[in-house]
Order: sequence, then structure tokens, then C-alpha cells
Amino acid sequence: MSAQLGGFTPAPGAAPFARQVATQARMEARLMLRNGEQLLLAIVIPVIVLVGGVLGAERLGLDLDGHQPVDVLAPGVLALAVMSTAFTSIAIATGFERRYGVIKRLGASPLPRSGLLLGKVLALLNVVALQLVVLVVVGLLLGWRPSLDNPPVSIGATMLAVAAGTWAFASLGLLVAGLLRAEATLALANLVYLLLMVGGGVVLPTSSYGAASAVIGWLPSAALGDAMRAALVDARLDLTAIVILVAWGVLGTLLTARTFKWE
Repeated sequence: MSAQLGGFTPAPGAAPFARQVATQARMEARLMLRNGEQLLLAIVIPVIVLVGGVLGAERLGLDLDGHQPVDVLAPGVLALAVMSTAFTSIAIATGFERRYGVIKRLGASPLPRSGLLLGKVLALLNVVALQLVVLVVVGLLLGWRPSLDNPPVSIGATMLAVAAGTWAFASLGLLVAGLLRAEATLALANLVYLLLMVGGGVVLPTSSYGAASAVIGWLPSAALGDAMRAALVDARLDLTAIVILVAWGVLGTLLTARTFKWE
């Protein structure tokens, strides 16, 4: 309507970048929480790993450096939860969004590529926060007692590890989703998730893998697990692990920015 008719004057144009990103992040978070398969990866499997690991630790004869099994396994399972959502869930969801043309249509909107990727990362952080709350409650019920020797260091180091781990795995997940077809992304993401969960140094300390620990320690899964254990078992910041995660994040971001395709 025109201003002369007492109505309003249209003001066409894109919304501010921050509002676009916030709207995209809310939509992404809702879609992730409504997806049964992603909830299985995000919450159910980590809970099963934590409960099963605590109950079976003595039978397996795990070497946990004198710590109670739950005190070592809980931080590792928190790291596993971050990995499951930031890598596997985001890779699968984005792969099928590309297949069904969702990403292509978003590419025709005022939302730039950087806004799409940032919106996905913010949605991930919201879902990861929900995961961690659920797993912390389960861990406490199993007798977990995080290190309280230096709470500011423990909390700060944990938040830094979660942020760096989310960045690293999200960038790698988007890299896979942007290069492969949806079916190939689904297969590869699940395979990598299973391999890293079993042999990637995320749930169990890197030292548990013997001679292979020297190689495994450079994986983002091991770096995230080590950083979480250092924060919640020893109340310290594992700077080496954080640097490794940041390096993976930078590498994944650069490769994704160069190779990500809208369709």
C-alpha cells in the first residue's frame, strides 16, 4: 500500500545478517531435535556407552590410572556426544538437504553461504548443550564426581574443549556433505563415527591404545577426549589437545569454503 492511502511504505531488502543467522539457527535446531535418527546418535548411543562402560569396566580390566571408571568414561562420553552431533548428524542432514534441493533454495535467498554455515554451527551448539545436560545427569546418577580442585579452570577448559571440538567436527562434517552424494555421506559418516568411537581415543584415554597412541593422539576425536578428561579429571587445560582441534577446525573450514556445493 502507498503512504498516501494511510498504509505503510514497503521497504524491500534482506534482513540484517545477524537476524538471518539467528532464524536459520533456530530452524536447524528444531529440525535436528525432530529427527529420530539424529536423537539416537546424539543422546541414546552415548547414554548406552556410558552405562555399559561403567557396568562392564571391571570385567574388561580397563587401565584407568587408578581412577573410578565413571570418572574417566563420563568425560569421554561427553566428547563422543559432541562428535556424534557435530560430525555425523550435521554431515547426514546436510547431505540430504543438498539431495532434496533445500540447500540450493537457500542459496537463492539473501542468506549467504557464511550465514548458512554459521547458522548450522549455532544450532549445533544448542543441541550439544542439551546433550551435555542429559549426559551429566546420567553420569552423576552413576556416581560421577568431576574434579572440583579448581572449578574455574575445569569449567573454562571444558567450554573451550566443547567449542573447539564442535568447530573441528562441524567443519569436517560439512566438508564430507559438500563433496559426496547423500547416500555416500550417510555411509561414510556412520562408518567414521563407529571407527572413532571404538579406536579413536575419544571414550578411552589415548594411552589405552598402546603403541598406536602416538598416531591416534593426532586425531580430532582423541584430542577432544583428552581435552575433556584433562578438564574434568585433572582440572587442567590440555593446550596441546586444543591446538590440535583448532588446527583441524581451520583445515576443515578452509576446505569446506573452497569445495562446498549448494547442490
